[in-house]
Amino acid sequence: SPSALNGSEYIVTSDVSKAWPVADGGLGAMSYMFEILMGVMGSRKRWRTMPWMVALFGIVVGPLGIVSIYFIIIQPITIGTYCTICLLAAAAMLIMIPFSLDEIVAMIQFMIWNTRRGRPFWRAFFQGDALPGSTSGGSMSFDAVPTKLLRQSARGVTVPWTLGLSAALGAFLMLSRAIFGNEMPLAGSDHLVGALVLTTAVIAWAEVARPLRFLNLGFGLWLVIAPWLLGGGTVPGSLVGILAGLALIILSLPRGRRSAEHYGSWDRYVV
Repeated sequence: SPSALNGSEYIVTSDVSKAWPVADGGLGAMSYMFEILMGVMGSRKRWRTMPWMVALFGIVVGPLGIVSIYFIIIQPITIGTYCTICLLAAAAMLIMIPFSLDEIVAMIQFMIWNTRRGRPFWRAFFQGDALPGSTSGGSMSFDAVPTKLLRQSARGVTVPWTLGLSAALGAFLMLSRAIFGNEMPLAGSDHLVGALVLTTAVIAWAEVARPLRFLNLGFGLWLVIAPWLLGGGTVPGSLVGILAGLALIILSLPRGRRSAEHYGSWDRYVV
């Protein structure tokens, strides 16, 4: 039972963990290693010099992040406890997503534009291509100077106070059972919605994904009506859930500040 083992021990020995054909810890460690290597490989122009690397990086970051978030969602609902190590891993994966989106958008725009001007798609995808007026195409390098890497990765990512507070509300909702004593099914609803709100808010830190914050309008509306439809809620827990839903609806309306970065034809979607 969870009382006999700590959260991490209980989860890694649970039926959910044993259902996977390989050790999820070993697979995760290997995946994170590849992710770090792919994150630092190439220069800041690799969206056109190494499109294949950007695509592979996006595939690794996106699905891995979704799987990590999925595990966090099901842990207290299915297993009944949390795994601290899993929480830290999921947080690291989630934070990486907004920092990779602008590069992925640039790569997709480049490949579409480059193909439309008659250049071979697969050759440009694997070897890169030059922009008009330039003679240099693809090249592989490691641009891993820490300060330079941090500045480059932070471009196109801003955290308006509205999205920061939305993320905090999501994390708070995930703890409603422990704070207010809510029981299932409302406790499970708050945890699920809290995880989705947190995920949506953090991904929307990327300016190219800023419209995703509108998803939190729906989550906020559900928080308002959930206590009337689901049982298991205490009076303070239900009231706080309703107030959190109203606050989330208000916080999801403004776009918030954005940087001076531009994203080509994608600019029209940064609303």
